[in-house]
Amino acid sequence: MIKLNQTVLISGILAGIAAVFLTLGASRQPSLAFLLYAASAMPVFIAGLGWGNRAAIIAVITACVVGSLMAPMLAVLSLAIFTLVPAAWISHHANLARPASEIGGPEDLLAWYPLSGIILHLCIAISIAVIILGSIIGYGPELVSQMVDLMMSSVTAQEPSFSPDQLALAQTKSLMVLMLPIMQGALWVILLFAAYYFASRLVGSFGKGLRPREDIPAALRMHRNAVFVFLAGIVATFLGGVIAMCGAVIAGTFGAGFLMSGYASLHYRTRGKDWRLPVLLLAYLSAVFMLPLLIILVIGMSDVRSTISLTPMRKTDTTNETNN
Repeated sequence: MIKLNQTVLISGILAGIAAVFLTLGASRQPSLAFLLYAASAMPVFIAGLGWGNRAAIIAVITACVVGSLMAPMLAVLSLAIFTLVPAAWISHHANLARPASEIGGPEDLLAWYPLSGIILHLCIAISIAVIILGSIIGYGPELVSQMVDLMMSSVTAQEPSFSPDQLALAQTKSLMVLMLPIMQGALWVILLFAAYYFASRLVGSFGKGLRPREDIPAALRMHRNAVFVFLAGIVATFLGGVIAMCGAVIAGTFGAGFLMSGYASLHYRTRGKDWRLPVLLLAYLSAVFMLPLLIILVIGMSDVRSTISLTPMRKTDTTNETNN
């Protein structure tokens, strides 16, 4: 037991230090900042998926302590709320399991927390994180107006003859107030799920993963209740003010979940088909346009279910939660 505790402690500390250095690398490489910042969640995922909750918690605490010595407190707080805590929370749910007999399955099998539930928690966690950080930095029409004015000033300095239409500029500012939270929330859900996916594959390759490897195209679907949350977020964007901005965040995060589900469903439905490769290439290449994305989104919303992975029960699996 002492050896196990030492392993968990060392794994958590190393993961926390790695997360901090990835974040510092993001500040030094602006061109790769977003990817490196998202990648800082991977060490926490690896610690949590491989060594359990305690390793993930130690990683978060270590990253916050070390980060506070090397970066401003606001940056550390953003890292914790936006990346580290969601990663630890998702790894916790990924390691949850209970006897399959409790849900009507065979007595000798273990049922793992469905991937649809994990994605649901990821969308909720990112929605909360974006709203909290938005309130901390004072996000709103005034801040967006300053950002757009600064951008226009930069363009005008390079092209003195450029004179933006004031009405179009005002409409752009109004649109950006909602588009920025949508894009931020959606992109962060996709990047953190990618970090979770690669971390789970890496941990599994070392034989340390607690959760069995899943067939992502077959298992990645959104929870049925997520449809109502997504639609509520869209409706909220028309109410104006703070409610509209919060609704935009929810629409972005849950929309990203349905988008990933749609692509996973497309991968699953085209298996074994001769035309699979050109269809998938077309689906990804056309993602730069709005209409194809809406079609994939609708596919994701039309296929909502929970797929539960079952594995043989081990002797050590005596509780509902395999992650200690």
